[in-house]
Amino acid sequence: MARTLEKIRRRRRGAVATLALTASTLLLGAGLNAPAALAADDYTQSVTQLSSTQLQLNFTPTTPAVYVDVHYTGVPGAGQQNVRMTNASGTWHSTVNGLSSGNTLDYWFTYEKSGPQYDTPHFTFTVGGGGTTTVAAPTFSPPGGTYSAGQTVTISSATSGATIRYTVDGSTPTASSPQYTAPISVPGSRTVNAIALKSGSTTSAVSSATYTIGTQAGCPTQSDTPNFGSNVRIFDPSMSAATIQAQLDTDFNNQKDTLTAQFADRRVAHLFKPGTYNNVHDNVGFYTSVAGLGQNPGDVLINGDVTVDAFNASDNGVALQNFWRSAENLAVNPSGGQERWAVAQAAPFRRMDVRGGLQLYPASYGYASGGYIADTKVAGQAASISQQQWYTRDSQLGSWNGGVWNMVFSGTSGAPATTFPNPPETTLATTPVSRDVPYLYVDGTGKYRVFLPSLRTNASGPSWANGSTPGTSAPMSQFYVVKAGDTASSINNALAAGCNLFFTPGVYHLNQTLNVTKAGTTILGIGYPTLVPDNGVNAMQVSDVDGVRLKGLLFDAGTTNSQALLTVGQSGSTASHAANPTTVQDVFFRIGGAIAGKATNSLIVNSANTIIDHIWAWRADHGNAGTVGWNTNTAETGLVVNGANVLATGLFVEHYQKYQVIWNGQGGKTIFFQNEMPYDVPNQASWNAPSGVAGYAAYKVAAGVTSHEAWGLGSYCFFDTNPAVSSYHAFEVPNNSGVKFHSLLTVSLNYRGTITHVINDTGGVTPTGTVPVNVVSYP
Repeated sequence: MARTLEKIRRRRRGAVATLALTASTLLLGAGLNAPAALAADDYTQSVTQLSSTQLQLNFTPTTPAVYVDVHYTGVPGAGQQNVRMTNASGTWHSTVNGLSSGNTLDYWFTYEKSGPQYDTPHFTFTVGGGGTTTVAAPTFSPPGGTYSAGQTVTISSATSGATIRYTVDGSTPTASSPQYTAPISVPGSRTVNAIALKSGSTTSAVSSATYTIGTQAGCPTQSDTPNFGSNVRIFDPSMSAATIQAQLDTDFNNQKDTLTAQFADRRVAHLFKPGTYNNVHDNVGFYTSVAGLGQNPGDVLINGDVTVDAFNASDNGVALQNFWRSAENLAVNPSGGQERWAVAQAAPFRRMDVRGGLQLYPASYGYASGGYIADTKVAGQAASISQQQWYTRDSQLGSWNGGVWNMVFSGTSGAPATTFPNPPETTLATTPVSRDVPYLYVDGTGKYRVFLPSLRTNASGPSWANGSTPGTSAPMSQFYVVKAGDTASSINNALAAGCNLFFTPGVYHLNQTLNVTKAGTTILGIGYPTLVPDNGVNAMQVSDVDGVRLKGLLFDAGTTNSQALLTVGQSGSTASHAANPTTVQDVFFRIGGAIAGKATNSLIVNSANTIIDHIWAWRADHGNAGTVGWNTNTAETGLVVNGANVLATGLFVEHYQKYQVIWNGQGGKTIFFQNEMPYDVPNQASWNAPSGVAGYAAYKVAAGVTSHEAWGLGSYCFFDTNPAVSSYHAFEVPNNSGVKFHSLLTVSLNYRGTITHVINDTGGVTPTGTVPVNVVSYP
C-alpha cells in the first residue's frame, strides 16, 4: 500500500531544521509517535532501476527544500543507510549500489519545508533484475494549491517516451484512463491524479495534485487555537480521570432525560486530545457530540466506554427516541468487551475503532429505530438484534448478527451476504462514490486544523484502514468560529470574505438566508448547532459550485413558513461536479417538536453529483405542547432532488404531509431508505395524491426519469389519528428498464391503516401483526 500512501507526510512534534540524523528522527521516519500533518500534494517519489545491481531513488518536493535525506535498509551486508540526496533542478536523487535480483529495499525520506522538517511513510521496492526501470512519476505545473481563478495544468514525466494517463474525479488512474495529450483545464476545485507508463518498464507511482479554486483567499486570518466557547469541553490526557468523569457526568445528567432534554436548547461537545484515557465512561445524551482530536481514530484511545442505552424510566426499555447524538474518530477498548450504541435516527457512529464488540440494541433488548455507521472498524461482532433497520457504509466488521426488517451494507467487509428478505440483509460490495466527513484535529504543534478527506470511488473498508485517511487539511485560520452572539449578518460576512465556518454547540436564529457562494467552502458543526430561520426566510442556500462540504448541522423550522430549509444549487443547475461534489453529511431537519415549525420543503438538491450521506428529515410526531398537529407543524416534502447523478447513502425521511421524497433528476441512486408516513392524517379525502390514488407515496421517481436505482428501502404506516386511512403504494416509479429497485418492503405498525402495494401495483396489502410485505426486485 506504499503507493496509495505516497502523499501522506508526517510531522515531527516541535521539529526544527537540522542536519543531524538523530535517533528521534529515525524513529519518526518509522512512523512512531509522529502524527501526520497536512496530507497535501506535498511531494512525489519514485525508484528508477539503473541496472540489475543499482537503483536511483528520486524525490520531488512541491515546495523547494533546503535538504532531503533518504534512509534505507535492504542492501546485503549493510545496515541502515542515511544519505543526503543531491538536488538536480528541484528533484533530489541518490544512487543505491550492491543490490541483486530479489532484494527488497525499504526506504523513506526526511525533507525540509519552510523551516520544519517532515518524514514520509516507508516505501518498498523489489529489484526485478535485468535492468527493468520504473517510470518517473508525473509532475504538475502549476502544483496543486489554492488559486483565485481556474488553472491550465501541464503534466509531465522525466522518463522520455512515457505515456501519461490521468483522472479528474479523485479516482486512481489506470492504463485505460484518459491519455494526457495537451494541457488540461481545471476551472473549479478538483483533484487530478496521474500515472506514467512505458512499454518494458514498471508503471510509475500515482501522482496527485489538488486544486482549490476561488476559496479562502480572502478570509481574514482567524486564530489557529480558537476559543470554542463554553459548550465545548476539551479533555487532555494529563487531566485526571476523576476530573474528566465529573464533567462527563454533569453533562450527561443535563442531557439525559427523554422528557425534559429531548427538545431543550442545551448543546454540548466532548473533544479528547490525542493520548490514552483510562477508566473514562461517557454516557451520551441528547445534543451531545463525542469526538477524538487525533488525525486518525487510534490517536485517541479510551479504555472505558462511550455509551448510549435506554437510560430513563420513561423509555420503558426502548431506544426509539434516542436521537441527536454522535461518536466520531475514537478508539474504544470497551470495559466489558462490548460497546453499546442503542440509538434511533440522527445518531451517527463514524470513524470509530471499536476494539471489541458493538451492541446496537439497549441492554433491555427493547426496540430501537435504526441508525448509521460509516468508516468504522469493529474487531468483534456488531449485533443489531432489536434494531428495526440499519445502514453500514465503508467499514470493517468482525461479523454481524441480527436483522428485523431492513439491514443494508455497502463497502463493508464482514457484512452478511444479501439474503433479503429472510433474513432481511442487503449488501453491496462497494459504495459507488463516498467521501468521509471533514473533522477537527490537533496537529503536532498544538494548532487546530480541519481534515478534508479525499473522494473515493467503489470504496470498501475504512478510509484509515491502511494508515492515515487520504486527503488535505485546512488550518483554523481559514475558519470563522460561530458561537453565542453570532447573527446571520456576521455569519454571512464571514462567508462573503471567503471563510469556512465552524459552528459550535448552540441555537442560532437567522433573520436572513445564509449564502454559501464559494467553491470548496466547508461548514462543520459539533454538538448539534441548530439553525432556526425566522420570519419565513430560507435557512441556507448553497450555490452551484464545486466541493462544498456541510456536516453536523440541525435545521429547525421556524414558526413562519419557509419554502425550504436548505437548498443546494440554483434551480436549473446543469454543471457536472463529478470530480468534486458537494456533500451533505449528518445534516438533520426538524419540523415541529421544539417549536411549532413550518417549512414546505426541508432539503432541495439542484446541483448534479451531490452526495447526501446520512440525513434525517423529520416532521415531528411528538414534542413540546402546542408544537405538533396536522395544521400546526406543516411540511409537504422532506427531500426534492432535481440534480442529475445525485447519490443518497443513508436516507431517513419521516411524517411529511405529501410525498416524503420526490426524485426528478436522472441517474440518481439511493442506498438505504427508511420512512414512516404521517401519523396524523385526519381522513382519506384530505390525503389523496393528485393522480387520484389513495394517499401519497413515500418515494416518488418522476415519470420522465429513465435512469434510477435504489437498494434497501422500507416504508411504514401508522395512521394513528384515523386507522381507516390507506396509501395505494409506498414507492411510485416509472415503468422502464432503467429504473430499478432492490430489497424493498412495507409494514403497518400495529395495524394502524394500510399500504395496498409496495411499489406501483406490485406487492400485497400490509397485513396485521406488524408483518412486512417484501419485494426482492422491481421490475
